[in-house]
Amino acid sequence: MIEERKLPIWIAVVVAVGALLMIAGALLALLRPEMLLAPADEVTRGVRVYAGYLFSRNLVLGCLLVGALFGRFRASLPGFLVLYALIQFGDAIMDCVEGRWAIVPPVVVLGAVFVLVWVRLMRAESKVSARQEVASG
Repeated sequence: MIEERKLPIWIAVVVAVGALLMIAGALLALLRPEMLLAPADEVTRGVRVYAGYLFSRNLVLGCLLVGALFGRFRASLPGFLVLYALIQFGDAIMDCVEGRWAIVPPVVVLGAVFVLVWVRLMRAESKVSARQEVASG
């Protein structure tokens, strides 16, 4: 099972970078909500409310990734990876809708990297399960 094996270093690095990006995004939303806006836009009460939601979403997901990386929630890591990737793809769709073309490629690449990590973990898990079935049967 995932929690019994050591993660490959490249997977640990991807998860750690993703967690750091999520936590950094959370802090950015909380401390500098104006950075979420276009240069001419004003920070209103509504912007602060939604920045607070972004803060809580990103902080929770970043902390879950850290917890999964260091073993406390290791069995949940594949699910967190898929969630992270889907959030990135959703953000990319919104960036397209709102015309923020410059940030679409890195957001899509980040989501794709998390899908690749998820695929790698799931393949490794299925190989372990197959070996266990052969050994027990």
